[in-house]
Amino acid sequence: MMRDDRVCDWCGGDMPLAARSHARTCSTRCRVALHRAAKRNALPTELTTRDRWVRRSATKVPLTVAGMAASSTDPRTWSSYKDAAASTVGAGLGFVLSDVDDIVCLDLDHCLNPLTGRLAPWAAAIFRDAGATYVEVSPSGDGLHIWGRADVRHGRRIRRPDGTAVEIYGTGRYIAMTGRRHGSSPSILADLSAVVTKLTA
Repeated sequence: MMRDDRVCDWCGGDMPLAARSHARTCSTRCRVALHRAAKRNALPTELTTRDRWVRRSATKVPLTVAGMAASSTDPRTWSSYKDAAASTVGAGLGFVLSDVDDIVCLDLDHCLNPLTGRLAPWAAAIFRDAGATYVEVSPSGDGLHIWGRADVRHGRRIRRPDGTAVEIYGTGRYIAMTGRRHGSSPSILADLSAVVTKLTA
C-alpha cells in the first residue's frame, strides 16, 4: 500500500498520493531542481577551502588519501578537499574539526525517517533553531549533521530519554561526510552559538 506521509526531498512538501514508491520529489520542477543541486558541489566553501580532509573506511575509520591511518589531531595526515575527493581510498570523505577556527558540527542520531524524510519532533526543533546553514544526512541515512560556527572547545554528547543523542563537536574530531544535503539547506555556515547554548544549558 502506498504511504501518504512521504515528503519531497527538495521542497519538503507532501508527496502526491499517486507518486511511485521510489519517487523522491513531488513534481517535475522539484525533480529538476534537486538534480541541478546535486550536480553542483553542495559543500560550503568554508569547508572545501580548508586542508582538513581525510578519507574514511566503511566503518568510519579515518584514512589518508594514500590509505594509511589518519588522525583527527595530526595535520600531517590531512589533505585538501581536491586531493581527498580525487582519492578512491575507503568508502568516502571526512572533515576534521580543529581549534584553529570555530567550525562546529551537531550530530543528531536516529532522528530522520529514511522512508518518509520526516524528522523526529525533537530534531525538527533543533533544525529550525539552526536556521539557514548547511545540513547533510549522515552515512547511516537516519541522522543529520548540522554544520555552522560556535565556540566549542570540548565535545559534548547529550543523551536523550528515548535513547537518541545529540553530539556537539568543534575540535579534535573528524566527521564522516556524505554530501547529501538535507532538503534545501544552503551551502553556508550559520552562527550556531545560541543553539549550542540552548542544548548545553
